[in-house]
Amino acid sequence: MIAVILLAGAAIPSTPDLGKAEGQCRANENGPAFLVEVLGLKDRKGRLKLELYPANDEDFLADDNILVGAGKVFRRVEEATPAAGPVQLCIRAPGPGTYALSLMHDRDANRRFSLSIDGIGFPGNPKLGWSKPHAAAARATVGSGPARIAITMNYRRGLFAFGPLEK
Repeated sequence: MIAVILLAGAAIPSTPDLGKAEGQCRANENGPAFLVEVLGLKDRKGRLKLELYPANDEDFLADDNILVGAGKVFRRVEEATPAAGPVQLCIRAPGPGTYALSLMHDRDANRRFSLSIDGIGFPGNPKLGWSKPHAAAARATVGSGPARIAITMNYRRGLFAFGPLEK
């Protein structure tokens, strides 16, 4: 039930490369971007997908095709999960401001969120329940240069629990 509500905006198949050219950080670039430290990975399988959205509830986690078609902000970065070491992702922002971000650990690399397999995280690590978090709970602010933030991954634990792994 959680997956259905969390992913209600994903009913339309996404275009895997949409937002990637705009989101990919480039070497020695100093413009607005989020440098995301990924915490609490369950394992080193699959892929990581970081997405940037407008910081409002209507557009947060909305379908990428609809956002881009409406001229709204959407960025995506996808990378293989590193085999070892600290994990950091970088995603460019269109300019200084406040944005909502989501990070998915696609453990089976099938490009779809599976409640029983995959992990998800947001800035501020909001408590996850029966619905997606509000954009205000998943937002971060960037100035004219890179901003460092951390995102803690959450995985299904038991029948209804969803949260960070206990160490």
